[in-house]
Amino acid sequence: QVHLVESGGGWVQSGGSLRLSCAASGRTFSQYVMAWFRQAPGKEREFVASITRNGVSTYYADSVKGRFTMSGDNAENTVYLQMNSQKPEDAAVYYCAAAQRYYTHRIRAGDYDYWGRGTQVTVSS
Repeated sequence: QVHLVESGGGWVQSGGSLRLSCAASGRTFSQYVMAWFRQAPGKEREFVASITRNGVSTYYADSVKGRFTMSGDNAENTVYLQMNSQKPEDAAVYYCAAAQRYYTHRIRAGDYDYWGRGTQVTVSS
């Protein structure tokens, strides 16, 4: 079992940048497919980005492609989401998730077994 804790959320102006962190404990994140999801008020949780086991590849939602970058640090047992050129529509609670059953990218929230509590990102226009 892995425990996930997100951090790094906050307020940013449109066009600005934030970096989110997801610290894993209990097991190394490289044993899972890791992902970031987000959920805005009144909306469903949506996929943002994922990284396969051992960081072989990353995959992004079209809405963030070219602006967000997901990466992992094995030494820190932490995955990151670098968010650049942020837009007001990026405002949401961002969640880190881990899937233990898969080796390829998964975009459905139901495919993930472990979740963090989330970190709020606010983007002002």
